[in-house]
Amino acid sequence: MSLRATARITAGAGGSLPVLESDGPLALRRTRAAAPGWARVTVVGAMSAPLGGDRLAIETEVGDGARLRVDSAAATLALPGRTPDPATYELRLRIGADAVLHWLPEQLVSAHGSDLRVRTGVDLAPTARLVLREEQILGRHGEPPGTLVSRLTVRRAGRPLLDQELAYGPGAPGGWDGGAVLAGHRATGQLLVVDPAYEEAPVAARPLGEHAALTPLAGPAALVTAVAPDALALRRILDAALDELGAAGPGFPVHR
Repeated sequence: MSLRATARITAGAGGSLPVLESDGPLALRRTRAAAPGWARVTVVGAMSAPLGGDRLAIETEVGDGARLRVDSAAATLALPGRTPDPATYELRLRIGADAVLHWLPEQLVSAHGSDLRVRTGVDLAPTARLVLREEQILGRHGEPPGTLVSRLTVRRAGRPLLDQELAYGPGAPGGWDGGAVLAGHRATGQLLVVDPAYEEAPVAARPLGEHAALTPLAGPAALVTAVAPDALALRRILDAALDELGAAGPGFPVHR
């Protein structure tokens, strides 16, 4: 039988967590924050999921002035299920005035035979800040990937900031594994940093080494996209990009 589960997080100022509601395989745990005034939540997978047909979601609200980091205890593994229907995993994130959210989960692994649709929707207040990392590993070691479709939609002050969809594996548009996209790599990811400071000092578009690129967005944001041969190399690329963007500095610390 397919699962239906929605977990909920609400963060308040001063490191409070008024709502921390687990559901089904999505177990939420308050873990130790690395700095005063921050709250930290770790997502712990309580069972194998998402499987084919599952409908999972996490709703997160970061209240005005709050500071929240959300990470995960392990990679998310998309597996085939008993039904041919795709699984869905929705992330709905709202960040209030002068609030900060660091969304830094572990990798998503698309196992052979799986079919997963990931939808991430973000709504930011004009003075909110965000660091969001996505990492996709296409197939376990020595196997081809499943089907993975990932859409990221970001709105700031009610206006579109970013709306993109990526698709890999069987059924994806032709060329997803070609030289213009993955070029044979099996790890891909992106890092989105939204900071009002970029309104006065926008970043410049440039390559970041051989397998990553930095793109300024039409708003106070920067997007890094990267490919790599494996998960470890991908993480190193994105961590280095975060340091270069200054989002790990004193004004916008990312506590790893």
